[in-house]
Formats: sequence, structure tokens, C-alpha cells
Amino acid sequence: MNTAAVTDHIVNWLKDYAVKAGMNGFVVGVSGGIDSAVTSTLCARTGLEVLCLEMPIHQAESQVSRALNHIEWLKSNYSNVRMTQVNLTPVFDALIESFPEVENEEERFMSLANTRARLRMTSLYYFAALEKLLVAGTGNKVEDFGVGFYTKYGDGGVDLSPIADLVKTEVYEIGAYLGVNSDIMSAPPTDGLWGDDRTDEDQIGASYPELEWAMEQDKKGKTLGDFTGREQEVFDIYKRLNRANKHKMEPIPVCSIPLNLK
Repeated sequence: MNTAAVTDHIVNWLKDYAVKAGMNGFVVGVSGGIDSAVTSTLCARTGLEVLCLEMPIHQAESQVSRALNHIEWLKSNYSNVRMTQVNLTPVFDALIESFPEVENEEERFMSLANTRARLRMTSLYYFAALEKLLVAGTGNKVEDFGVGFYTKYGDGGVDLSPIADLVKTEVYEIGAYLGVNSDIMSAPPTDGLWGDDRTDEDQIGASYPELEWAMEQDKKGKTLGDFTGREQEVFDIYKRLNRANKHKMEPIPVCSIPLNLK
């Protein structure tokens, strides 16, 4: 990958889109991970306004510190960057209190994890509408179009996706080129939705390089029977998640009414 050229292309694309839309700039949720770090830095390089939101919900301290350190680094390098902290923990807790009780708390862990992402999306769009900004998505190609590893109408609810045509290893390449902090570059990827230290790989069962390999094999028309051992296991994980999450990647189905019924 021509990293410098790809970086310039994304920056120009972001600026051109925002200017044509008549918007002031971008708002980005900064989590302390590589995707949001790269996305916010690319937005900063446009020279347009960039509002970084740090939105903890029972967040691990390491994630919060990485996010704040990155934002401070951005602010020291780009005068168009500013930050707002929104503590969503009490909002999340109050929302849980308003829901009916369940017999087994573990049965709703996934629902609550997705609720965290949707609270953050709501906050991003609050500031976007208030300050005439575009919500910049932080999803990469494997997450958005491979395994669907994101929350529908959560981190999937965005105005534009600057890094969604880059696989994770390419995002890291750009991160290194941009000078993203080493603590972010070396941190295991995590969605930060669980309030603990579980990683993306813990949840998915495969690393991003493995998923990138499986995505490429799938494009070539390979099937499960073409592989053995770990390769077969990874390919099976990829295909299973790709099928299960198609509803995130395809347009919302619309019930078409026949003309003779209208």
C-alpha cells in the first residue's frame, strides 16, 4: 500500500465531502483504539473543525487514558481539534434501572453492550446537529463488510466512513505513518463495550490478520473443504459471522406493495 498517497486521498475525500455538504467539520468518538485514533487524525488533517468525544461507560482505566492521551496529542499538533468529555455511565445505569428485571443477568449482556454503543451514537449526533458537524465512522473493512463486528445503529450509525475500505493491518500502517501514540499501536483491539479487558479476538475467536486472510479466500470462491486445521477453523468463523450479520451489511428490507393492491 502507498501509505502516504492513501492517507492524502482519504483526507482530501473527507474535506471535499464536508465542504460540498456545507458542514463545519467532523465529530469523532475516541475510544483509545487504533481505528478511532486513525480516523480522528485523518479528520484533523483536513483543517476543518474536529470535535473529539470521550464517552466512558464503566470503561477500563487503560482505555480512558489511551483516549485522553491521543486527544491531547491531537490538540498539540492540530489547532482545529477540541474535546468534550461526556460521562455516560450514570445515563447507562439509569436506563438499566428503568428496564424490567430479568432472572438471569447474563442473558442480557449482549443487549446491554449494544445499548452502550447506541448511547454513544446518540451523543455523537447531538453534537453533530448542534454544531453542524458530520459523524465520522471508525469501522474498518473487516468489521463493516466481513464479519459485521459492530452495533447496528450504534457505531454503525454514521454519516461517512473514511477507513471502511481498509483492512485492520492497513489501518495500523496508516497509524504508524501518522505517528499515533505507541500505547494505542500496541494495545490489543477491543470494542470497549463490556467494562472489562476482553479483546476483539476473545469475542470473535480469530485475529484480524486471520480474518483478513479468510475474507480474501472467500472472495476467491474457496469453501470450507479447501482447508484443514486452524485455517479451516478460521474460515468457518468468518463464514458463520458473515452469514449471521448480513442484516447489518445489506440495505434495510422494504416490503414492496404490488400496484394492483394500491
